[in-house]
Amino acid sequence: MKTATRMFAGAALALLLVHPALAQTGPSGAFDVDTATRAYLDTLQGPARAKSDAYFEGGYWLILWGAAVSVLVDWMLLRFGLANWFRTAAERVFKRPSGITWLTALLYSLVGAAIALPWTIYTAFFRERQYGLMNQDFAGWFADYGKSLAISLVIFPLLAMAVYAAIRRFPRNWWLLGTGIVTAFLAVGMLAAPVYIAPLFNKYTELPAGPVRDRIVAMAAANHVPAEHIYLFDASKQTDRISANVSGIGPTIRISLNDNLLKRTSEAETAAVMGHELGHYVLNHVWIGLAAFSALAGLALFLVSRIAPALIARHGARWGVRGIADPASMPVLSICFTVFGLLATPVTNSIIRIDESQADAFGLDAAKEPDGFASVAMKLAQYRKIEPGALEEFLFFDHPSGATRVRMSMQWKKDHVPGAQMVVPPPMPQSGPGKE
Repeated sequence: MKTATRMFAGAALALLLVHPALAQTGPSGAFDVDTATRAYLDTLQGPARAKSDAYFEGGYWLILWGAAVSVLVDWMLLRFGLANWFRTAAERVFKRPSGITWLTALLYSLVGAAIALPWTIYTAFFRERQYGLMNQDFAGWFADYGKSLAISLVIFPLLAMAVYAAIRRFPRNWWLLGTGIVTAFLAVGMLAAPVYIAPLFNKYTELPAGPVRDRIVAMAAANHVPAEHIYLFDASKQTDRISANVSGIGPTIRISLNDNLLKRTSEAETAAVMGHELGHYVLNHVWIGLAAFSALAGLALFLVSRIAPALIARHGARWGVRGIADPASMPVLSICFTVFGLLATPVTNSIIRIDESQADAFGLDAAKEPDGFASVAMKLAQYRKIEPGALEEFLFFDHPSGATRVRMSMQWKKDHVPGAQMVVPPPMPQSGPGKE
C-alpha cells in the first residue's frame, strides 16, 4: 500500500538466522517470548543502531520542515504575483477555462518544483547518500527525479482541470464532486502504475524457476492469489533496501519482489516477506486503502472549501487572486492541503500501519517462518528505528516497528510451533545502514 530510500549476509549467516537446527538454542523448557524477542533486538547494537535511529528520527523533522518548505514556496508564488502571472499568461493562450486551468497548473508545477529543488536534492539524494542508502550517482538519481516530475506534469494539470471545473459548476459543494474526482484518479493510478509507471524506473523480468518461485507459487495457490506472473525488478541500482509487493487492481494485479530480497535473504526470510505481501491482496488492503484515503481527501477538500475562500477574501486582492474558482488560487489551496496533511500524519500513518500489522499476522500463518520474519524485521532496521516508544510509533511509523514485528513473530512461534526453541542469532554488522 507511499529509502535510500530502501549488508549482504553469506549463506551460513542466513542459515544461522533462520534455521533452529543450526543455531544455538536455549534450554528445553517453556519458550519465553520476551527472552526470544530480546535475543533478536540485541543483535543490533553500537554504531549501526545509533545510525539507524539517527536516520529515522531525522525523518520526523523532515515531515515538519518539508511542510514548511511547501508552504513557503506557495507563499512566494502568491507574494510575488507569480500565481497571478501564470493565470494571466494562460489567458493569453487559451480562452476556455479548462485550457487556462491546464496551463496555469503546468506553470505552477514547474516553477514550484524549481524553487523547491535544493530541498529535494538534499532530502532525496544527499541525505540518503550520507546514510549509505543510495546506490545511484547524482546523474542517475536526477534522471529518475526527472521522470517523476514529468509524470506529475501530466497528471496534476489534468486533476486541476477536473477539480476547478467542479468548483465552477458547484461553487458551494464542489468538494463532494472533488472527492469523487480524487478517488477516480487514485483508482486509475493504482490500475496503471504496475504496467506503465513502475517499468519507467526499473526493469521487470519473470522470476526464474527455482525453489523461491515454487515456494511463492505454492503460498499464492494456497491463498487463492493469482500467480501466473511473478516479477523480479532491479532495485539494487537505486538502493540496498529489500522490498516486495502485490500491486495493481483487476487485470494489472501482479506479484513483484526486488533483487535485494533475493540477494540479502534466505528462502525462509523471502517466504516470510512474500507471505506478508500476499496478505495485502487476500485482505483487500488495496480497496480498503482507497476507501480510507478517499475519505481523508473528502475531509480535506471540505475544509479547503471553507478555509480557502476566507483567505482569498482577506488577501486575494494583494495576491491577484480573483476567487477560489480562479486557477491562480492553486497555491492557496495547496497551503491548506499541506497543513491538513501535516496534522493528519498520525492518522495516515495509522491507516497504513494497521494494514501492515494485519498483513504481518497473515504472513506468519501463510509462510510459517517466525524466525525468518524476525530476522527480516531486523534487516529492515537498516532504515527504521528498531525500538521506538509507544507514542513515537503511533505518531511517526507507517509500519509496525522492528520490535513490534519481532515480538509478534515470537508470540506466533510460541503459539504454533510445538517444542519451540529459542534461536540465538549472531550480532548484526556494526557498519550501520548502508554498505558493508
